[in-house]
Amino acid sequence: MNNIMEYKGYVGSVEFSENDGLFFGKVQGIRSLISYEGTNAKELVSDFHGAVDDYLALCKEEGTVPETAYKGSLNVRFKNPETHRKAAIYAITHQKSLNSVIEEAVEKLVLNMA
Repeated sequence: MNNIMEYKGYVGSVEFSENDGLFFGKVQGIRSLISYEGTNAKELVSDFHGAVDDYLALCKEEGTVPETAYKGSLNVRFKNPETHRKAAIYAITHQKSLNSVIEEAVEKLVLNMA
């Protein structure tokens, strides 16, 4: 089961409330709160698309730039300083930046997801 939806570059979560009998979610990776809901999958997708379209229309009307998620910049914190140290040593010994080592590791990880 896939718990995300994508539309016009925005990623939305998919959740279910048993008490309310509703599917719901919100757009991920941005500060603005864009939420949506539906009583079935078709309604949820439709409301997600409508919420994104409304957000983009509002930004255009107000003359503001819509937020975009996942711009390529990320602040990484290591739980274990030793992991950080080893990654830095690996980068130095392979004549790479620490950023490129982390990016390569993440690319390998997500390529194995499919």
